Order: sequence, then structure tokens, then C-alpha cells
Amino acid sequence: MVRLKTLGSRIKESSSSRVKVVTPGSWRSDKTSTQRGYGYRWQQARERYLFDHPLCVYCARHGLIAAASVVDHKIPHRGDQDLFWNQSNWQSLCKPCHDSVKQAEEAGGLID
Repeated sequence: MVRLKTLGSRIKESSSSRVKVVTPGSWRSDKTSTQRGYGYRWQQARERYLFDHPLCVYCARHGLIAAASVVDHKIPHRGDQDLFWNQSNWQSLCKPCHDSVKQAEEAGGLID
């Protein structure tokens, strides 16, 4: 009987993986998105905010025009509902800017 070789993984892990690991002890641990504040009320507020602020603010800084699809918290709220709902802490971003530039700023400690 011939034994088959095991193939190595064809999937390369990268630092830009879409899978987000939540650190144990994080305010997000064991909470659904609704429990974190992103339920129906947020979806309605988000839609209104994007209607009023339709362009990505990061792209605009570079003279580009891009439609925003994400309402981002400038300062991470970490469960603070007052900060979460404070619209002066919100900004419109396109998905690429939110998932790259903004995340790199947070990871690099540029945003508290």
C-alpha cells in the first residue's frame, strides 16, 4: 500500500489577514457587534452620517475624491458609549483607508 504525502498549507499567513484576533481581556471579548453598540440604532445613525458626509476624509487630505462607506471613530471608544455616540468623534472613510491607513495608525500608537 502506498502512503500519501501530506501537502503543506497553500495559504500564506500575512499581517494583513482579515481575521481579527481579539486579545483576552479586551472590552470586545465575548461580545457581539450589537452588544458593542453596532445594532440598528448605529446603522441608522451611520446611514444619516454618510448621507451628510459622503466623501472619505483621508482621501480628501491627498486631493482625491472617494466615496465613503465607513463611519469611523477618530478616537477608539473602547466601549465608552458617550464617546461612541459623540458625532464630533466620527469621520467618513472609504473602506481601503479604514482597513489600511487607519488601522496602521492605531497599531503604531498614533491614535490613542
